[in-house]
Amino acid sequence: MGTKAKGGADAPRVPKAAGNGITGQVVFVLQGGGALGAYQAGVYQALHEAGVEPDWIIGTSIGAINGSIIAGNKEEDRLAQLRQFWDRVAYRGLLEATRYCPGVENTMLNLATLTQGIGNFFEPNPGAWRSLHARLGVERAAYYSAEPLRNTLSSLVDFDYLNDGHMRLTVGTVKVLSGRMRYFTNRDIVLGLEHVMASAAIPPAFPAVMIEGEAYWDGGIYSNTPLEAVLDDFPRRSSVIFAVQMWPVEGPEPETLWQVMGRQRDIQYSSRAESHIVRQKQIHRLRHVIRELEKYIPESERKSPEIKELLSWGCHTSMHVVELNAPPFSGMDPTRDIDFTASGIQARWEAGYAHAKRAIELAPWRQEMDHIEGIAVHGTGAEFA
Repeated sequence: MGTKAKGGADAPRVPKAAGNGITGQVVFVLQGGGALGAYQAGVYQALHEAGVEPDWIIGTSIGAINGSIIAGNKEEDRLAQLRQFWDRVAYRGLLEATRYCPGVENTMLNLATLTQGIGNFFEPNPGAWRSLHARLGVERAAYYSAEPLRNTLSSLVDFDYLNDGHMRLTVGTVKVLSGRMRYFTNRDIVLGLEHVMASAAIPPAFPAVMIEGEAYWDGGIYSNTPLEAVLDDFPRRSSVIFAVQMWPVEGPEPETLWQVMGRQRDIQYSSRAESHIVRQKQIHRLRHVIRELEKYIPESERKSPEIKELLSWGCHTSMHVVELNAPPFSGMDPTRDIDFTASGIQARWEAGYAHAKRAIELAPWRQEMDHIEGIAVHGTGAEFA
């Protein structure tokens, strides 16, 4: 799968004109988070209705799944296909049985998910449940099989269309042997189902996926907010980046072991987002400083190869990062990412939709930016609530 994508997708794309005062390319950055990913779908619906379609999606885990469905369908079909996916994975068993016992509903539903899996997503792998020490091989060493997800995505994603260069898609993975992050993008290769499956292969729930003879896991175990992929991209382009984040960075002090487990997951899976932005703001400022210094170098000296090389590190791009943060829904419940109940999916979808609509109304990307800074971050508090 190392050949360049069809339709000239390896060449820089010219971003299509976007409404709402957006200039430059539109980028979606989608975290991993299982059932929490319905929030991302709601965000996309609001942006889609406003005529804001992404030029580039960067996703990990459920973010890669949502991203592949969006990038792998024509604009008029994307929202319907997203709805199809979330409708197919919605859990409806036991609802009647627990109607009169609401106190035990979540416990029973989570237990059903753990023991039975989620139809059209994953199913138990009996070999793994029999013994932790059973030698199953890297492609089967997991509690669940993700074959149902493979079948679901095969019916919802047109990979020929995805690789025709209409939209750039990048998915994050981790090499099992080296532990290093690797991004696959249809700008450089023909992206296939195995790349999306690898990005969603979170251990020990799902097994590794082989790509070109190497085993890969979910990129979220290394970096669950793949923001660096766009900020480190080359050549750099001015962008409005919608960073859709489902795990809260900040939270209250836990008082029970259950809350401790939930808060630990928040910190683990919201990892790197804030540090990436701080680091990139420092780097971007230096690039803009180099650009400004060019004005003070005599024209005759700028032509020398040495000076040209140094000035090439300068940058004229601006980046607006619009953070859309999902509410905590179930507080510090460590199992909320396996809440595939139809009601839970609907609540998250509606929250993403409401937050994105508010962001569109505020249009923070229209604000003036310090020409030296180059990166502005919007919506870090309750601005879009």
